[in-house]
Amino acid sequence: MKKRKILIWSLAIIVVCIAALAMCDILVSKNATGKTYEEVKDIPHRKVGLILGTSPISIWTGRRSLYFDERIKAGAELYKAGKVDWLVVSGGDYRNTENGFDEPVAMRDSLMKQGVDSTRIVLDYDGTRTLNSMVKMRDVYCQDSIVIISQEYHNERALYQAKHLGIEAIAFNAKTPGCRTSWWRNRGREVLARVKLFIDVARGLHPDIKESDETGFIE
Repeated sequence: MKKRKILIWSLAIIVVCIAALAMCDILVSKNATGKTYEEVKDIPHRKVGLILGTSPISIWTGRRSLYFDERIKAGAELYKAGKVDWLVVSGGDYRNTENGFDEPVAMRDSLMKQGVDSTRIVLDYDGTRTLNSMVKMRDVYCQDSIVIISQEYHNERALYQAKHLGIEAIAFNAKTPGCRTSWWRNRGREVLARVKLFIDVARGLHPDIKESDETGFIE
């Protein structure tokens, strides 16, 4: 009888956890309805585009990251089409870690190769978390209307954070690479990240963001 009760409670806990995962995922996706764009010609103009960071080299395979390349391509396309006037590249400096990179510099250099004016690229080193990137856009760069640039699943979460922070954001979906293994891995991480998002919101978490030498750069 005792074993049966333990089994029932274990199953109940599993069902609740699965339901919570699904609910968080659905709420984030629903919030993004009508706020994401696939075609450059369709997206409205915004002064600033925020490219959310990732390493140029995959930590899983050691190969060039197609997720990185697609975000750079998307940002460059928006800039060259006149859809954004500035690009903020937000990431972390991981050069002190094994196979780590200075993500903002890597993004800037790649954008320049795509024809983006270097004077219109701003490096943000607080972007070690998506939440940090969004808070800095509001509190340091004083932007309340931006274009977020990343893959669709990442954009949806960033849009939810933007709404919570009072930022009127839209998003441009960079192409999601077609590798099935990496897609499932990243999608699985995203589901957990969405749960963490709601935990952060419930806690009222506000990251410690550094003031930047670039404050007030956007005219």
